[in-house]
Amino acid sequence: RSRQTLLEDNSHLRRENLVLKGRLQQMASLQADNARLRSLLNSTALLRDDVLVAEVVGVAPDPVRHQLILDKGDDADVYPGQPLIDANGLMGQVVEVSQFHARVLLITDATHSVPVQVNRNGVRAVAEGTGSLDRLEIHHVAATTDIQEGDLLVTSGLGQRFPIGYPVATVTAIERDPGQAFARITARPTAALDRVRHVLLVFARDESEASG
Repeated sequence: RSRQTLLEDNSHLRRENLVLKGRLQQMASLQADNARLRSLLNSTALLRDDVLVAEVVGVAPDPVRHQLILDKGDDADVYPGQPLIDANGLMGQVVEVSQFHARVLLITDATHSVPVQVNRNGVRAVAEGTGSLDRLEIHHVAATTDIQEGDLLVTSGLGQRFPIGYPVATVTAIERDPGQAFARITARPTAALDRVRHVLLVFARDESEASG
C-alpha cells in the first residue's frame, strides 16, 4: 500500500477514534445524569408533599443575583413562592412564572432568607444568603445558644413559605465574641446549587390537611 493510502487510513482512524471518545464522554455524562436523576426521584419517596420534576434550562444573566430558569411554568401549575429542592435539600423558591418557564431565587442570593431550626434540638434562627453559593449566614442566635459546628439546619415552617423539615445547610463555623449578644455563624447549603440539572418543585400540603 502506498504511503499516501496509509496516511489517509491513519487520518480516518484518528477521526473515528475522536468520534468514539466523544461518544464515550457523552455516555459517561448520561450515566452520571441518570444516577443524579435516580437519586432525585428516590428522595421523593420520603416526602409527604407532592412534587414535580423540572429541568434547569438557564441561569439568570445578572451575575449578582443567584437565579435559575426552569422548564416548567404556569402550564404545570407552578406558582410564585413555590419551594424548590434537589435530592439533598432546599434550593430556593419561585419568584416569577411565565407560561412555560419559571424563575427561581436561590437561598444563597443576598436578598433571600429562610426560617430554620437546628435539627438536633429545635433552636430557631434565620438563614440569609451571602451572594456566595457555598455560604449562608445564620442570624438571631444568642451567643449562649446550644448550636455546634456540624449541626444540620432544616426549614422550621415559620412564615409559611417553606414546609417544615427540609434540610437547608450544615453549620461550618461559629464565632462567639465577648460582649456580643449574638454569635456569628456560617453554614454550607446541603443542596448542590452550582451543578444540579434536575430539581423538584414542591406542592406543599396544608399542615391541617396533612395531619388529618
